Amino acid sequence: MSSAIPGQTASGSGPHSAPVARVSRGILLANARRARADDIRLYASSILDADAWGHGEELVAAVLVEAGLGPDPADSADAAAGDVAVPGSRRSLSAPRLFGLPGSGGTPALRLTGTVLSVKDLRRGEGVSYGYAYRAPVDTRVALVTGGYAQGIVRALGGGADVMIAGMRHPIVGRVAMDVCVVEIGGSQVGRGDEALFLGDASKGEPSLADWLAPTGLSAGELITMVGLRALREVVA
Repeated sequence: MSSAIPGQTASGSGPHSAPVARVSRGILLANARRARADDIRLYASSILDADAWGHGEELVAAVLVEAGLGPDPADSADAAAGDVAVPGSRRSLSAPRLFGLPGSGGTPALRLTGTVLSVKDLRRGEGVSYGYAYRAPVDTRVALVTGGYAQGIVRALGGGADVMIAGMRHPIVGRVAMDVCVVEIGGSQVGRGDEALFLGDASKGEPSLADWLAPTGLSAGELITMVGLRALREVVA
């Protein structure tokens, strides 16, 4: 079961016409509890800024309460900065660790998926997307997938990142459009309605936010916030 976030929801269990950012309440809670058990360091960033970095402020606030974490009113500097602290302690939980951003030691709480809209053959020399910036070096096949720069899939990811369809990684090719992108699938068995994973867990071999850092030149926090605020979003267990 999943519960949608008011104001920015994904309804139904079938394929969507736009990418969906699924935020796991269980992973957020596990990240918070592990951090509390470890040596939690102080950060000067606010966990609840920008709708909790695109993860949903109401959800994240509830998770922190359940994990036994909350604002420390005795530490005015931390409270003003928006840090979340263990009561009676000056150590704070970092947003990157809570949300599982690259290098933080946490598990990614947000997964971003799109849907295959169509599949077609692409002959050698034929181009795709704006300006035909990509032309096939050999005969191949491509899929049109929901998800573009309007949903936080940065245009620079064309030629610089992969998606995963049916357990196999495939490169995004050509320029990312506003609401769709093109993925080269070669001879893989891919069809209309298949799920395409943009962001998952690197520890499982899935495409992840770490893959987006170099091609975009943006920080993990900037990228995940854009995705969370722009894509359809829902909460899952």
